[in-house]
Amino acid sequence: MTTHTFPAPGTSTTTPHPTTPPTPPDPTLTTTVPRHYVHRAAISEVLLTHWTPRADHHFTVTAQWPRLHAYFTTLDGYHDPLLAAETIRQTGLLLAHAAYHVPLNHHFLMWDLTLTTPPEHLLTGPTPATITLDVTCHNIKRRRHHLAGLHLKATLHRNHHPHATATATFTCITPAVYQRIRAPHLNPPPTPTPLPPPLPPHHVGRHHPTDVVLAPTPHPHHYQLRPNTHHPILFDHPVDHVPGMVLLEAARQATNTHHPHPTLPTHITTQYHHYTELHTPTYIHTHTPPTTTNTGTTGTGTGTGTGTGTGTGNTDSNSTTTHITAHQNNTTTFTATITTTTPPPRHTQDR
Repeated sequence: MTTHTFPAPGTSTTTPHPTTPPTPPDPTLTTTVPRHYVHRAAISEVLLTHWTPRADHHFTVTAQWPRLHAYFTTLDGYHDPLLAAETIRQTGLLLAHAAYHVPLNHHFLMWDLTLTTPPEHLLTGPTPATITLDVTCHNIKRRRHHLAGLHLKATLHRNHHPHATATATFTCITPAVYQRIRAPHLNPPPTPTPLPPPLPPHHVGRHHPTDVVLAPTPHPHHYQLRPNTHHPILFDHPVDHVPGMVLLEAARQATNTHHPHPTLPTHITTQYHHYTELHTPTYIHTHTPPTTTNTGTTGTGTGTGTGTGTGTGNTDSNSTTTHITAHQNNTTTFTATITTTTPPPRHTQDR
């Protein structure tokens, strides 16, 4: 997955913002980090509010989750776990620019993402959720004194309690290298494939057809990706390929087709193998192994590149694990495994 860049008005694209450490987070903080640092065009889509260095390659990052997001909607009073995934994506970009001085005109690849989000910690409260991330960066790679890649591990806290865990692996690409490897798709970019009709929204856990990223095919558990480049959130700005968060949303929606009732992802692992192009049809296939009840074992997952991730396995009879694969031109571009559960009846409280 890659993200494009946004040179901040009046700033150079070759040096990132201040070198002096920021002050500690203010509990009453009402601003976000600069949108350019998280590669978002809309300020409303910036989730991060502050960052503070703690030690070598160790940082504290704060975020705010709205009670009701325009796309990552709540489910029966539970925050959407994909808000946590987007928070991790933004955290990697923020630290690369602000802490490791990656120029704002560089591009990024995210090779893998793991996420564990117990439902009991996703309950919405009477105010937006303040999230504090304890982040450490590992496997720091440099090229000519510039950051070339890193692997991050994060624990998300809410009200001083662990809330979720995540890992991700990023690499950084200079404009010259990106131009070289993506030249056929940049000048000019190919025309995206026409959007096929969507699946019924209620089949994939959505309310509006414009938010559905899958189309039916004649084959069971096979779907065609429908990347709507005009969607104001999934395509927050012009890009030359399918964003990683769109593929993750496609995996989640494909998982929902296996369930007649709403479910919440509790564990996600993803690997991004190749660019997924906009001008070529992409097909999503799902496979759900037979459900087995276990006594609470712990599983581990390994991502591509330098990343490894750990998380809980399918630990109760209410959980289902689905394997998702994206193919384009007979090449696997993306794989994911998502474990979901039916959330228990909620009790309104701020956890």
